[in-house]
Amino acid sequence: MIGAGPAYTDRPGATGASYLLRLGDASVLLDLGHGSFARLAATIDPATLGAVVISHLHPDHFIDLVALRHYLRWEQPRRRVRVIGPAGLDDRLDALHDEPGFSAAALDIEPLTEGTFTVATFEIQAARVTHTASSFGFRVSEATPDGASAARPGLIYSGDCGRAEDLDVLAHPGDTLLSEVSFGPGPVVPDAGHLDGPAVGALATRVGAGRVLLTHLQMGFDREATVDSVRARFDGPVELVDPGYATTIPG
Repeated sequence: MIGAGPAYTDRPGATGASYLLRLGDASVLLDLGHGSFARLAATIDPATLGAVVISHLHPDHFIDLVALRHYLRWEQPRRRVRVIGPAGLDDRLDALHDEPGFSAAALDIEPLTEGTFTVATFEIQAARVTHTASSFGFRVSEATPDGASAARPGLIYSGDCGRAEDLDVLAHPGDTLLSEVSFGPGPVVPDAGHLDGPAVGALATRVGAGRVLLTHLQMGFDREATVDSVRARFDGPVELVDPGYATTIPG
C-alpha cells in the first residue's frame, strides 16, 4: 500500500490513493495520488514500473504523475513509463503546467476503456463504476497463456465507487477485495458517489470474496466502527489498511 488516503485527511502520512502490485520482476501501480510518489520511490525504482493504471481523474488518484514525469525527465531521461487512464488525462497534466507536450516528455499515456488488457505478467480487467463520468474499477490477476487467469485468485480494486453492484462483474469467488470505504460505518451522503462499510460487506458476501482490505476512509470516521460495519455483513477477514502495509494475493 503506497497511499491509502482520501482527498483530504488529518491522519499524518495518509497520502493519496496508490497501490503497488508485484509478481516476480514485474510491477504495476494502481493510481498515484497526491503525496504518494515519495513512498513509491522508496519502495521501487519508478522507472521500472510496467505501467501506472489510473482509475479516474480526481487529483487524489492521479496528480503525482507530475512527480513521476519530473523524475523520469530529469533523473532517468532514457526511461519512459506506460500510463493507462481515462481519456483526457494527458490534457489535464499539460494544462496544469500550461505546457503542451508536458506529459508526453516522459509518459506514454493510453486511453482506458472497458475490457481486458495485459501489463507484463498481469491481466487487468476494467469496468466502469459510478463516480465520475469516466471512473473504473479493476480486477488484476496473473496472466496465463492458456487464458485461465479468471480461475486464479485476483485483486478487485474499487477505485472510487458509488454503487457497489458495479463491481460484481469483475469479481470471482476467493478474490481479495480492495475497496474504498469513504463514509465509514455510514450512511453515505446522497450523491457523494462513494461507499460505506455495510455496502462493502454486502458486496464481499455477494461475490464470495476471500477477504476485504479497506481503504480511502475519510476523516471523522472511527476505524474500529468501520471495520465492524463490514464484518456485520461479511464473515471473512477484514482489515483497514494504511500506507506501508504489505500482503500477498492470496494471503
